[in-house]
Amino acid sequence: MHRFGVSGSTILTNPDQFDELFWEGIDLIEIGEFPDESAFHSFLELSRTKQTPFGVHSPLLRNGSKYDLLEKVSFDPLDARMQLEKEAALLSGLGAEYILVHFPYFARESTESVNELIESGLQELSRIQHTYEIPIICEPKLGIGRSAKGIQYLDAFPVEIWEKYSLKLCIDIGDYFMAAGDEILEYLEKWKEHISVVHLHNVAFEDDKYIWIPVHPSHENNGVQYKIAHVIGFLATCKGVQFIFEHTPHSKPSKPFVQEGVAWVRSLVMSK
Repeated sequence: MHRFGVSGSTILTNPDQFDELFWEGIDLIEIGEFPDESAFHSFLELSRTKQTPFGVHSPLLRNGSKYDLLEKVSFDPLDARMQLEKEAALLSGLGAEYILVHFPYFARESTESVNELIESGLQELSRIQHTYEIPIICEPKLGIGRSAKGIQYLDAFPVEIWEKYSLKLCIDIGDYFMAAGDEILEYLEKWKEHISVVHLHNVAFEDDKYIWIPVHPSHENNGVQYKIAHVIGFLATCKGVQFIFEHTPHSKPSKPFVQEGVAWVRSLVMSK
């Protein structure tokens, strides 16, 4: 049974706008990077009042580690793993459905034995997941300058080793299109049995920068955005996927535009 959620990215986790995350008919909210603990507890109280499940996109607080579980980007990996364990200990008792982490993340090409490094990370994530009885979901990400190395390293990683650690994957549609292009379905097919969450957004490019924009059927033939209908159709054949609608406020999308995209995705998923 598929579920549909909304990301805290749509309001940049602004405490003044928490009410805007509780869309009609939504199944869950995925949110992280709270400005402080007070904001997190305000959201927690609201989610309980409205009886809406939530997952947390690590880091829980905005000044925490986002990319350091395998190599130092801003924090030492040991500190990053300690942060994750503290978050797991807290969130497992507060009703969070899962914790999502950026993994595997490589800023650029690595000179180390990548498969060994990834497996060491899997061992630690699996230990934390088992100890605190909260699912940890791994989201491969682009590195610095849109480096696709992390996604490529996962593509080459043996599925049979991944399976030993009972960890699920999150597929970010935008990152995967930028990394794999027309080969995106080949990248996804290998991991079909392990995909649990999908971050749904399209991409708008501005010179060397890009922003996340809502998915919408008009993008299929405008010659600018990625065509994603076929990818959504494929992911809808995976078991029990949670489709999380993501975008940032930068493009100032109207609510009707966003909801047209939501209805379109629901129809694509339900038709499978």
